[in-house]
Amino acid sequence: MSLFWVLWGIDVLVALVLVYFFFIGLGDGSVSSFNILLWLAILGSLTAVLVGGYWLFTHQHTLMAKLLLALLAVPSLLYGLFMLIVLMTNPRWN
Repeated sequence: MSLFWVLWGIDVLVALVLVYFFFIGLGDGSVSSFNILLWLAILGSLTAVLVGGYWLFTHQHTLMAKLLLALLAVPSLLYGLFMLIVLMTNPRWN
């Protein structure tokens, strides 16, 4: 049961980061009528993952809920680990 909440919390953090970038983009004009549909698709799929995972969990489909939430949480954790390694080691890219 705690694995579900860990995965859900990671997904919420990812969603908050993307919502932050969306509103920053609205403010500076980088989110415009040209790419608003892409942003809405991304935010809609994030919402579907979060709400769908919670709905599955509340209806006693915990394995499916964990799998759905892991679709977003695992790549996000791997990317976060990669960025942490890059910041810690300061590699040469040439």
